[in-house]
Amino acid sequence: MTVADRPAPLVELGLAFEMLQRRDAHPVFSTWRRRVARTLPRPARPLLQLVSPLGAGPLFLDPPSHDLEEGVDQILSTPNSQARTELRRMCSIDRPLTPWVRQLADRDREAWQILGQAVRAAHADLIAEAWPRIRAGFRAETAWRSRILAQQGLHAALTGLAPNVRWRGTTLEAPFPRDLDLTLRGQGIVLQPSLFWSDHLLAAPHPDGRLLLIYPAVTPLPLRDTSTSDDPLTAIVGVTRAQALRLLVHQHTTTGLARELAVSPAAASMQAKTLREAGLIVSQRDGKAVWHWCTPLGLDLLVHGST
Repeated sequence: MTVADRPAPLVELGLAFEMLQRRDAHPVFSTWRRRVARTLPRPARPLLQLVSPLGAGPLFLDPPSHDLEEGVDQILSTPNSQARTELRRMCSIDRPLTPWVRQLADRDREAWQILGQAVRAAHADLIAEAWPRIRAGFRAETAWRSRILAQQGLHAALTGLAPNVRWRGTTLEAPFPRDLDLTLRGQGIVLQPSLFWSDHLLAAPHPDGRLLLIYPAVTPLPLRDTSTSDDPLTAIVGVTRAQALRLLVHQHTTTGLARELAVSPAAASMQAKTLREAGLIVSQRDGKAVWHWCTPLGLDLLVHGST
């Protein structure tokens, strides 16, 4: 198993469109969703006909290319049979069979030109300006995951990717909207964090034959500060959670944590939940109070993330 070395702009673009349509999306995406819904340029909107909020899109739409134009060229050169198969698959999930989708399946030249324009317009609106933050968040996330993999091994690295991921013997089980069984057959796994996705694990074939496993970064894009931080811990988990993690070297209740962070108890509870799901703290209820404190992994991150 390896960790991807760079973010893929079209993978992030596809996930951004999926998150845009989620009515139950993570609360931190609420403001982002409302803004994008108002400002998304018209040429980009045809992509909504192809991408599902369930975390699915045509496999040809988001090649793991590191260059926009190279990726667009790969999309536009999709073989006819693959295009028809993928469009049929998306319509069987929840995408409407619109006239434009029919034209794509029939390899109509103008329809595919519209697709290329839509990808470029969407990238300019959603990805280009945010790219420095996406890249910084990606680097911090992958550095941390690589450290977990090196120090704690494969089992810990995979079960920490998302909530409710667990091993059953040699099988990794994870929540997913549909029943899906994947067999590696010896090819291996590439871990790819996303700053736009905040739900279950996603799987797709990597061009080299390995399994591309996409997981939500601990700190999603809306929580990443627009300014560059010199604090590695802040770069990994965000400003407020870095403060919370440092406080939780000593036990605090949710109310005490909220007081120290100068936030509401609900906000402190949400920060604690994210840190807990990442394996950085543990929580225990004592009557009406809930106490939180660092795990060994959280302490390790504090030590090495501050050096």
